[in-house]
Amino acid sequence: MEVALVVLAVLVIFLLIVAGLAVRVLREYERGVVFRLGRLIATKGPGLILLIPLVDRMERVDLRTVTLNIPPQEVITRDNVPSSVNAVAYFHVVDPNRAIVEVENFLLATSQISQTALRSVLGKAELDQLLAERERLNEELQKIIDESTEPWGVKVTAVEIKDVEIPEQMQRAMARQAEAERERRAKIINSEGEYQAAQKLTDAADIISTNPASLQLRYLQTLLEIGSNQNTTVVFPLPIDMLEPFLGGRQGGAKPKTPPATSEPDADDSSPSQS
Repeated sequence: MEVALVVLAVLVIFLLIVAGLAVRVLREYERGVVFRLGRLIATKGPGLILLIPLVDRMERVDLRTVTLNIPPQEVITRDNVPSSVNAVAYFHVVDPNRAIVEVENFLLATSQISQTALRSVLGKAELDQLLAERERLNEELQKIIDESTEPWGVKVTAVEIKDVEIPEQMQRAMARQAEAERERRAKIINSEGEYQAAQKLTDAADIISTNPASLQLRYLQTLLEIGSNQNTTVVFPLPIDMLEPFLGGRQGGAKPKTPPATSEPDADDSSPSQS
């Protein structure tokens, strides 16, 4: 009786071990690549998967998008500027069979090809392009990496350049260049403003010259603006035309009088009369 119980217990343990080896549960985002005696037979999942113990072997593959951080790469741009660039890549498995059969470790392989492509693409670009044309470089990187990983059943959806580190001397030179560019723009804007102001003043003078009454209205407006402020000195603009009569009279009164002409006496008259 005791022997029978021991045998029964051994059988139960063996069945539990077999069940543990034969039953697999895959989540919704997982797929199982099943090999039977080393030969690929099918891709199963999600849900409950039954395997033949000691005959079948299953490899789990995660179908979710993987965020791959590309470590900083030392890059020398086309204009010979050393820089350190890191990026991030997003990819996911579209064919679990090829991801297991065609490459030993698709995560490591994708990381290595991403680093190589990053150095290759950025080495062909100039520093200004690296800083200003990131979107184009991201698309080029994504295309190159995706073409390399396509035989592995891996789809690269996006590649983004994160940080670009350049030497401190180059940063100071770029700061000086940006400052000079801003000063140039400020001078151009100031010159354009002065030109437009002069043009408007010329137009206003042309309009006022056609109607002298508008000039008087402008004088009155100026007086109103001056009177609104608490000033101790008031400048009263007065047209020169209004002063011409006074200036003319003053000039006429200041003229010296011409003395009357005198006639010289005749010689006969100048001699004394004799009685």
